[in-house]
Amino acid sequence: MKRSELNNLNKKKKKKFSFVLKVLLVLSASLLLCVTAYGVYITKKAEKAAEQSYEEIGRAGSDLRDAAVKPLEDNVSILFVGIDDSEERAQGSETSRSDALILATLNNEEKTVKLISIPRDSNVYIPYVGYNDKITHAHAYGGTLATIETVEQLFEIPVDYYVRMNFNAFIDVIDALGGIEVDVDIPYAFYEMDENDNKSIYLEPGLQELDGREALSLARTRKHDSDIMRGQRQQDIIEAIAKKAASASSITKYDDVLQAISTNMKTDMTFDEMKSFINYFTEGVPQIDSLTLDGYDDTSTGTYYYQLDTESLEETKHILQAHLELIPDTSDISGTEGQSTSENASGLPYSPEAVSSSR
Repeated sequence: MKRSELNNLNKKKKKKFSFVLKVLLVLSASLLLCVTAYGVYITKKAEKAAEQSYEEIGRAGSDLRDAAVKPLEDNVSILFVGIDDSEERAQGSETSRSDALILATLNNEEKTVKLISIPRDSNVYIPYVGYNDKITHAHAYGGTLATIETVEQLFEIPVDYYVRMNFNAFIDVIDALGGIEVDVDIPYAFYEMDENDNKSIYLEPGLQELDGREALSLARTRKHDSDIMRGQRQQDIIEAIAKKAASASSITKYDDVLQAISTNMKTDMTFDEMKSFINYFTEGVPQIDSLTLDGYDDTSTGTYYYQLDTESLEETKHILQAHLELIPDTSDISGTEGQSTSENASGLPYSPEAVSSSR
């Protein structure tokens, strides 16, 4: 091949490479622009959803805090309250009983989370009414604030934030994420109540994908084993939602998720505070440890109660207080070491008063 022909061939290759490079640069710039635009759109929509969800309940933070907490700097706690305010129940959002109570403590330095599901029939002291009753009734007596005060009294730790969701939000969020993968821990297959209290949801054991309605039925079922197992299933579902929401495949679904929560969720977190918790997911889903409140069934008064085991409750208090660094950490995850809690973090007494009302 002549030198002139070789030069022409090289020039053509350079032009072709230059053209391809330009196309790639244009495509990259377009993609970056689209991603940026989508990010701005989602941020604006998230801010609007946060504004719609924000609710003041008559307190400026926990009374057990000396100063307001900052999620980017402090260890904090969040109480998740699941309620049934459906038309079928006709109880309303503030007078309904809580169907699920899950408390999460978050350690900012370790980027770890501890979850405790509180059995709904637990016999506890309710400050709002001044006597013991089922913890599910606290919300019916005095709404979210009464529930928060009861949980603070029970564990002697501050509840810094709350998130209250109804059944619709629960279903819609999971459906918006495209379902969640859960190892369904039930003793055998059966039909369970749906959101309208019809036995239309078929549940069976094993690892599987669940849509929103199936996940809700799983979270509510308890008559086939126990309230403790029910709490563990709720924790499994929370973890599955966190894992799915943190996955790259869910980024394009955030629009639907925000739409789901904007009208069916209430919280006292501002938009900036919500954004702070993204820090816990920068390296994927954080370590989540599940705790259990041991106890026993009690029908001695003619009404069913779940009586909390005193030792288990004290161990759980200690673990949660230590995780928030309110006291030195001398226990392991199971609470089998260093049981002593001679000085409680909050100074609030636990009231083991007898049941004075059958409800």
